[in-house]
Amino acid sequence: MKIKLLITLFFLTSYFSNAQVVINEFDADNPGSNDYQIVELKTPLANTSLDGYVLVFFNGTTGTGTASYLSIDLDGKVTDINGNFLAGSVSVSPSPSLLINNAALQIGPDVVALYSGNASDFPTGTVATATNLIDAVAYSNSATTSPTALMGILGITTCYVDVQPLGSISKPTPKANNDLGRIPINYMTTTLDAANYTEGQPVNITFTTSSPVTSNTTFWISLNNGNFNSSDFSYDTNNSVTITSGNTIATKTITLTDDVLEEGDEEFVLLISSLPPDVEVNNNSILRRVADTDFQVLNFGTPLNPTFGQVLSTAPVGYYASLEGLSGAALKQAVQDIIANPSEVHLHSYADMWDIIRVADTNPLNSGEIWDMYLEVPMSKIDQQTGSSIVGKWNREHIFCQSRGGFEVAMGDYADGISIWNNTSAASTVDGVSDAHHIRAENGQENSSRNNKNYGIVNSSTVYAGPASTQGSWHGDVARASFYMAVRFNGLNVVNGDPSEYLPSTTTSSGNIGDLATLLSWNVSDPRDDYEMNRNNYVQTWQHNRNPFIDYPLLADYIFGSQYGQPWFSALASASFEVSEVKVFPNPAAEHIFISGLLDTSKVEIFSVSGAKVFEKNINEDQMIPINFEAGMYFVKISNNDKQIVKKIIVK
Repeated sequence: MKIKLLITLFFLTSYFSNAQVVINEFDADNPGSNDYQIVELKTPLANTSLDGYVLVFFNGTTGTGTASYLSIDLDGKVTDINGNFLAGSVSVSPSPSLLINNAALQIGPDVVALYSGNASDFPTGTVATATNLIDAVAYSNSATTSPTALMGILGITTCYVDVQPLGSISKPTPKANNDLGRIPINYMTTTLDAANYTEGQPVNITFTTSSPVTSNTTFWISLNNGNFNSSDFSYDTNNSVTITSGNTIATKTITLTDDVLEEGDEEFVLLISSLPPDVEVNNNSILRRVADTDFQVLNFGTPLNPTFGQVLSTAPVGYYASLEGLSGAALKQAVQDIIANPSEVHLHSYADMWDIIRVADTNPLNSGEIWDMYLEVPMSKIDQQTGSSIVGKWNREHIFCQSRGGFEVAMGDYADGISIWNNTSAASTVDGVSDAHHIRAENGQENSSRNNKNYGIVNSSTVYAGPASTQGSWHGDVARASFYMAVRFNGLNVVNGDPSEYLPSTTTSSGNIGDLATLLSWNVSDPRDDYEMNRNNYVQTWQHNRNPFIDYPLLADYIFGSQYGQPWFSALASASFEVSEVKVFPNPAAEHIFISGLLDTSKVEIFSVSGAKVFEKNINEDQMIPINFEAGMYFVKISNNDKQIVKKIIVK
C-alpha cells in the first residue's frame, strides 16, 4: 500500500517559538504518484519577503543519513495576502508560487528544513547543521522508521508519519488558512480548447474566476518554452488579458505559426503573471504540444512495413576482404580485427548516444519522431527522457544489457560531438556502454520491463520476447546487434539457454546473453531491411565501423550457427534473386499461396514471427502451397545454393 505523507503544522507548537517563518504544510508522497508534492510556508504578516531564506532537504533513509540532496533558494519570493507561500509540483492546485520538479522530494524517512542563508550554502551532500536553522520537520512513510541522526543534529523530537489506509487520508490544503481570519481569494482557472495542436491552428483560451472581479483585472500571458518563441505564434492583439469589472470570464485567441521550418514537434507553456493580490491562478504553467507539419519522409519503410534494396551499404571497398576463405575461430577473429580495430574505430561518449539515435532511429515516415523498436510505434523526439520519470518517455536501450556486459559510464560524461572521440579496442569491454550498434530508442516503461532479461520465444521472469501484441519486427535487429557485441568485445558471448546475469555467487558480470538458438532463428525470420541498413550506415559515420551481421546476415551461421567450420565467401550472401522475378502471392492469403519465378530446384521454408518453422519443401517450378497453419504474420525464405530471398506474408 502506498502511504500519503501530509504534515499539517500550523496548529502545532514549533520548537522555534520565535521564528517568523514556519513550515506550515508538507506533502512528499501521494497514493499512486509523486506528482503532487508541496511545501507551504507561513508568516504572521501578509506579503512578507522571503529573501535570505533557503529550503534544504536532507536524506535520512537509513536512520543514520545526514546529507542534503536538494536546496531551494527563496530570494525574491513573497507570501500572499494571508501570509502563505506555496512551493510544489506543476499539477498542484492552486498553482504554486515556486515550482518543484515532479517527484523531486524523497518520501522519507527524511527532513525538510528552513534556514537563513542561500542555496549555495548547501550544495548536494552538505551535512546537516543547526546553525542558522529556522524550522525543520522530520517525516517518514513508516511508523517504524525515522531519521534519527538528523533529528538529533537539528533538535527535532517528533517524526511525523501518516499510515492511514488509502481513501481515509486528509488532503492537503495549500494556500488555505487553517485558522480564522482568512482573506478570501478569487481563484482563476484557465482552460484551453484542445489537448494538442498543430502548426497553423488557433489556440482558444478561457479564463474564469471563482467570483466576479470587483474592478477591471488585467494580467499578462506568455507561451515561450525553449525553442518555442514569438516566431511560433501571434496574439490577436497583444499578450494582455482583461476580465472586466463585475464579470468572471475573459477569452484570448492565439494563432500558431505554420512555417516552413523542420523544427520537430514543440511544446508551449502558458504562463500567467502580474495578477492583482486578490486574484490567484488555480492552474498555471499549462503545457501543450504543437505538431510540426514540415517533417520529412524518407524513401524506405518502417520495420513494421519494411522495404528492401532501397538503401545500399556504404561499407568501403574491400572492408570485408580479409574474411574470404576463413572459417571457425579464425573467421571470428578476422571480423573482430575489422570492427574493433584500435587505429580506426572511434569511441564516443554515452551522452553522444542521444544525438546518434535521434538520427539513426528516426521514424522513416516522420523526421520529428523516433521509432520505438520493441513497441513498434513512433514517439515524438521531444519525449526523450531527461528526468527520473519514464512514463511516456523514450530512453537509450542497451540490447546487450549493461549488467551482463559489465559496461560503465565514465564520470563527467557529456556530449562532445562527432569530431571528438577516444580510442577503443576489443579488450575495452566497458566501452560497450556507448557502442551505438546495440543502443536503440525505446519506450522507458517497456525498456524497464525488458530490464536485464535474455531473449527468447517464451515470456518469463528471465526471458524477453517483447509485448504480446507486437509483430516481432525487431527480432532480427536484436539478433544481429547481439552477434555484433559478442564479436566486437572480448569476454562477451551469445550462448544457448538462459544464462545468468552474473557469475556464480558473485556480482561480476557473466558476459553472456541468450538464447543463441532463438537469436539465430530471429536472424532468419526477421530479415535485414532498409531501416536497419540505413542505421548501420549512419552509425558508421560516427564510429568508423559497421555491424557485419547487417551487411551479411548469413555470416552469423558461419560464426555461431550450423555453418561453423565452413569457409566463408562473400559470394555466399549475394542476393542473386531478382525480387521482381520471384513472386509470393496472394498477400494476405487465406487457403494457399503461390510461388512463381523459380528457374531450378529451391528450398522453401516458412517461419512464424517467433522463429518456429511451420513449412519446408524443395520445389523446382511454380507451385501452390496449402496453408494449414494459424493466422498471423510469416516469413517465406527461398534458398537456392548460395542464393536466398525472404518474403513477408500475412495469413488471414
